[in-house]
Amino acid sequence: MAETVVFSRPQALAAVQTHYCPGCTHGVIHRMVAEVIDELGLRARTVGIAPVGCSVLAYNYFAMDFHEASHGRAPAVATGIKRARPDLIVFTYQGDGDLASIGMAEIVHCANRGEKVTVVFVNNAIYGMTGGQMAPTTMPGQVATTCPLGRDVEQAGHPIRVVEMISTLRTPAFVARASVHTPLYAVNAKEMLRRAFRYQKDGTCFSLVEVLSTCPTNWGMPPAEATRWLEKTMMPYYPLGVFKTPERGDRAPRPLAPEEAVCRTM
Repeated sequence: MAETVVFSRPQALAAVQTHYCPGCTHGVIHRMVAEVIDELGLRARTVGIAPVGCSVLAYNYFAMDFHEASHGRAPAVATGIKRARPDLIVFTYQGDGDLASIGMAEIVHCANRGEKVTVVFVNNAIYGMTGGQMAPTTMPGQVATTCPLGRDVEQAGHPIRVVEMISTLRTPAFVARASVHTPLYAVNAKEMLRRAFRYQKDGTCFSLVEVLSTCPTNWGMPPAEATRWLEKTMMPYYPLGVFKTPERGDRAPRPLAPEEAVCRTM
């Protein structure tokens, strides 16, 4: 009998090992982005933007054109490329330290202008590459190298919900939040990414998909425990679901429960 290939590396993903720590879910998200690009037939005209952070070397892992950006400036670089070459598919791949801290103004104004680019926002609630410092998304009480007693919201404020903030803008957009800590949630995350890239393919709107991710190294826990911590601690504060679509144009009236979020786009 002839062999049937049922699982293989996406063409948009380079055949190299990554530098990510054991248990990190960046690799899962990389693969889903690559699969979506292949399935939509976009690889030949796609340009990715690598930021500063754990994914600073993303240009080594995707088999397509890539551009490096200064810390937090990926949306500005994406804007320039997309305006100069509207025929290209342009996406940024950013962490929470990059996008929600030094890059906050960049992402807000990119979304508010309605730039027709796609943003993949990886939220692991901490600065990963630079040593585990507190990020804008670090949870209350969560220990980090710059807050060894845990995040004190009286001094540092509450974690920033990027998706909820972006979804309040009047500009049409697709804004969603997913997670990849289990296979079932990963299936839903891929569908959200597919919708985001399809909106750009069709020239519809700006898209941002936030993906909750684990960071066992800087959280100081084994990978299995990290997935449980994400579901118990992060998901109630960062609810999953589709918060805005260009067709509806409004913000979701309430956060979605995890079981609703998993089924919503499937």
